[in-house]
Amino acid sequence: MSSYTLTIQTGHSHLQRLVILRCIAVVAQLVTLGLVYRFLEMKLQWLPMIVAIFFLAVLSFLTWIRLRNSKPISNAEFFSQLCADVLVLSVLLYFSGGSTNPFISLFLLPLVIAAATLPHGYSWAMTGITTGCYTLLMKYYIPLPMKHGTQMESMPGMDMSDMDGMDMAASMHADSAFNMHVIGMWMGFVISAVVISFFVVRMAYTVRQRDETLAKVREETLRNERIVALGIQAAGAAHEMGTPLSTMAVVIGELMRDQAVLPEWRDDLAILESQVQACKRILGKLLAKAQDSETEALQSIEQFLAGTLDEWQLLRPTVHCDYQAIGSQPAPQLKIMPALRSALLNLLNNAADASPDKIDIEVNWNDNNVILKIHDHGEGLTQEASARAGSAFFTTKKEGKGLGLLLANATVERIGGTVRLFNRENGGATTEVIFPLPSLPNKCNI
Repeated sequence: MSSYTLTIQTGHSHLQRLVILRCIAVVAQLVTLGLVYRFLEMKLQWLPMIVAIFFLAVLSFLTWIRLRNSKPISNAEFFSQLCADVLVLSVLLYFSGGSTNPFISLFLLPLVIAAATLPHGYSWAMTGITTGCYTLLMKYYIPLPMKHGTQMESMPGMDMSDMDGMDMAASMHADSAFNMHVIGMWMGFVISAVVISFFVVRMAYTVRQRDETLAKVREETLRNERIVALGIQAAGAAHEMGTPLSTMAVVIGELMRDQAVLPEWRDDLAILESQVQACKRILGKLLAKAQDSETEALQSIEQFLAGTLDEWQLLRPTVHCDYQAIGSQPAPQLKIMPALRSALLNLLNNAADASPDKIDIEVNWNDNNVILKIHDHGEGLTQEASARAGSAFFTTKKEGKGLGLLLANATVERIGGTVRLFNRENGGATTEVIFPLPSLPNKCNI
């Protein structure tokens, strides 16, 4: 599975869980308000609180519709969803006691979710937002009324002249203790928010890195197993194809010597004969390389690429190839892995299939890398092809098997290189192959 597909699934699963949690919160908030109205008989401002909960329910419904779209969920979109939850929670707390409300600690919930699912920048932003809302609610809020219409803080209906000095002192002491308790809750929240943003983000990042590494290792192991199986089958096929190719060569030779054959057929027979001979040469090289694991003789990058293109032109003579080498001279001398030639032939064939008339090839090298670009003039890559290119058995060709790019990727990655396919702005697609040059070319192979 490609990283593009994993990203889509991960974003959708995170947002889906958030919607489920939000639905639970809507139900819990409605139940809490109902219990307060029924048993505590508090005179709250019900309308704005009901409107805030209704807004959250509508947002959940719209988000659920959004999840039916396959468009990826970006980090910014998920963060904005969390900000909407913080906003609604702040409105509810404003009309129900602010920082004195015991549910003030729910500000930690969106912070924990952000720390576990989003990059550290978003987590610190959520820390600032929740801390700012908490701080504002310490000063700006509507106090919770008592059961008989008084308020928990000031109790303005009480005649202070009726209290003796001891009661006033006790009340002031209780007021001071309560304020210290609220300030202590705020400090505890700030400390918890900083700890979550620092440690939870790091732990979540480590877990995500581990999962990505494991997924990559599993994908590489599966790909290597498939390549080994293909190698065994290819060896058997190469051995078996020798007989039919020899038969075809004999039949073509007899037809060309036959005087009854029409003259216009002889050119076609000559092309068939050259193709059969090319196939026999390829099989001969394949069997020779299977018996001898040593690399080819020392040659320059320019010579290697020119020889590969000459061999490819024998297989695809109708495709015009515009080749340009712009690397510094002299070109580096290397012992090149024989499998790299086959990988480049596969990539050239893919480009020729997309653009049968003409392809452009550009190669450049420096002290560290060789950069090969194959430009075709076809219709370009679709979104699915861009996401799944190089996957086993995925192909956009009617008669393709989905193995050429897979084998080319495996070969280039084996020598520390990369293969990248992308669309050009002026039309067509480009296959970019980058592989490193060893620091000691006379002693190292690629």
